[in-house]
Amino acid sequence: MKNKNTLPIIMMIALFFMIAFVTGLQNPFGVIAKSQFNASNLMSQLGNFANFIAYACMGIPAGLILQRKGYKITSLIAVSVGLLGVVVMYLAGFMGSATYAIYLCGAFISGFSMCILNTVCNPMLNTLAGGGKKGNQLIQIGGVFGSTGATLAPVLVGMLMGNAANRTIQDANPALWLAMTIFALAFVVLYFIDMPEPHLNQQQVETKDKYSAFSFRHFNLGIIAIFIYVGVEVGIPNIANLYMTTDIGMDTAVAGTIVGTYWFLMLVGRFIGASIGGYISSKTMLIATTTIAALLVISAILLPQSMVNMPVFRSDISFGIEAVPVNILLLILCGLCTSVMWGAIFNLAVEGLGKYTAAASGIFMMMVCGGGVLPLIQGLVADNFGFINSYYVVFLGIIYMLIYAIYGSKLKVEN
Repeated sequence: MKNKNTLPIIMMIALFFMIAFVTGLQNPFGVIAKSQFNASNLMSQLGNFANFIAYACMGIPAGLILQRKGYKITSLIAVSVGLLGVVVMYLAGFMGSATYAIYLCGAFISGFSMCILNTVCNPMLNTLAGGGKKGNQLIQIGGVFGSTGATLAPVLVGMLMGNAANRTIQDANPALWLAMTIFALAFVVLYFIDMPEPHLNQQQVETKDKYSAFSFRHFNLGIIAIFIYVGVEVGIPNIANLYMTTDIGMDTAVAGTIVGTYWFLMLVGRFIGASIGGYISSKTMLIATTTIAALLVISAILLPQSMVNMPVFRSDISFGIEAVPVNILLLILCGLCTSVMWGAIFNLAVEGLGKYTAAASGIFMMMVCGGGVLPLIQGLVADNFGFINSYYVVFLGIIYMLIYAIYGSKLKVEN
């Protein structure tokens, strides 16, 4: 890795933190929606849906912006949009009867930013590392910092809400102030650093090409896998948080720390993935983690509900013991598995795409909308069949990713 690339890599990794922290805010905001607006499980996931459905709208445009404007300008646009989105979410708390609608608008705008940032960060880290195992390893390192942000979001907001009878969006204002500060600082840093622009430097006269990213079967199946993966990653903790605070009546701060433990385990898993990513193929990593995750989820569904003591990550950055249902323990442990799936799927899906990689990244990001769609479906299932049965949606998604790892990831060009 060249020394001149060190600062851009550090900045891209820092952006992973921002993406995860702002996205992670939608988890505890689902609990707020149920309290402040008496929402159903389906309705409580609308903020999460708005945040992720923005990927479907912005994925391809983000790829085009990256191709035409390069990494630096695209990053600055993304950070500016992200700041606007969080400001709107903050202002929503003062809008009276329009609060929920304004909040959903803010979540939607934030989703645009997260999509553009993901479009920049993933291909840049993969490219600067030279692709292959090293590319996967660097993405896993970025994921470690992303998991840190995702861990802090539900813990921080859960701590701010405490066990208040009426939880409101204004209770989460300190977390929104933090997000606004991070975006503002990131804009300043990005503005003054130099970033390599490999795609701009390789631009040639445009000619008609009978091939595209969609010409690769492993890419087509890979974007379906990422759609499902993000839905699984988000659905597991989101619905678990609702289950603990609604059915069990657990304190929101405690539930937040348990959900934070899921994201903390993702941090641990990504740290391990980053350590061994240079030695183990993405295919092997994905097969192993999807197999274990499938076993954990089906066990959580089928085992009788009983309470167990679980070590959890607390808001004061310490560990403690909490009594939780055994199925929650099993679901939280899935964080170790979902931690490395993103990098592995991305690495497998863009392998061999060459000049189509930038455009493919935009398409890839469009499919991240699965993080809004699948939890919405899971919330609907929970409304009709119960929280635990809703995890069949997660189980089926994991099975697809396992099949992709074994069969669908083989590089093949479709004519």
